[in-house]
Amino acid sequence: MSARAIDHGLDDLAGTARAALVREIDASGAWDAEPAWREAFESVPRHLFVPYYYVGAQGVQGARGGYERRWREDPVPHRREEWMRGAYENVPLATRVRDGELVSSSSQPSLMAKMLAELEVRDGDEVLEIGAGTGYNAALLSHRLGDELITTVDLDPEITESARRHLAAAGHRPTVVTGDGARGCPERAPFDRVIATCTLSSIPRSWLGQCRSGARILAPFATGLIALRVRDTGHAEGRFLHTPAYFVPLRGSTRSERDDPDANLEGLPRRARGNELFRFLLTLTAGTLAPDEAYALWEREGWPPRERYGITVGDDRAWAWLDDPEGPYTWPLP
Repeated sequence: MSARAIDHGLDDLAGTARAALVREIDASGAWDAEPAWREAFESVPRHLFVPYYYVGAQGVQGARGGYERRWREDPVPHRREEWMRGAYENVPLATRVRDGELVSSSSQPSLMAKMLAELEVRDGDEVLEIGAGTGYNAALLSHRLGDELITTVDLDPEITESARRHLAAAGHRPTVVTGDGARGCPERAPFDRVIATCTLSSIPRSWLGQCRSGARILAPFATGLIALRVRDTGHAEGRFLHTPAYFVPLRGSTRSERDDPDANLEGLPRRARGNELFRFLLTLTAGTLAPDEAYALWEREGWPPRERYGITVGDDRAWAWLDDPEGPYTWPLP
């Protein structure tokens, strides 16, 4: 079989696999509130953004040395087909592993769709993305709003360079900046929306200063997604969504190491140690509440879901809270 026939077969497979992925996201309800995103996922080819990825590397810590690379240029035809099918599975794909550590990935498409819908963009909104990754998320944003309104930032020049190539291959040219995402992108400000695709340990105040009043910030924080509304350069507030979210940590100047939430759990009941919402509380309050204190609160408040928690960034401090930013349960953030 000729190379041209093989490539044509892969093109057909890409179309079929992408349609199946869109149906799966549709069934998840991820974009029910913003159905315009369906057309973006139908149109933007994910496989152009993952010319290779690593199977078995998603867990990182347990997968060191145990992952397998799938790539577009594999000389074995059925492996190229495996690569193409995998590119459209509704799973995160590890795209860069350095010294056994995951440094970049393409997020789970249904979670990306949920986050984009929750960003609540409007025509004409200028968007800052923190964490360029493969460029796929920026392409979806560009398809929806236009290249000129999208800025994506990443600290790693190798990541930004590959993101530019992927975006160009897909016909998009948003602004791709190599820099510390924690500092935002002042030369492109002001922004109407900020979306982070990396986990934060604090809310960078520089982002607030680069947002218009009323802007929305959506970011992974403590295994959840926080949605903040910016009042002005010194104040933002919002609650967590119900959705769990696990991302590579933000690498940059404001990243701070917090206590390991997995430490000192031996004395707690098994139902707490294995409960995802309790571990969210542990991560959110790491360095502030001891595990036994967190457990007492969790039991007393009836195992609260993520939506009961929120974050406030004020002029001189930032804090997380349960139910009420001025209530009895508040915890300082870095």
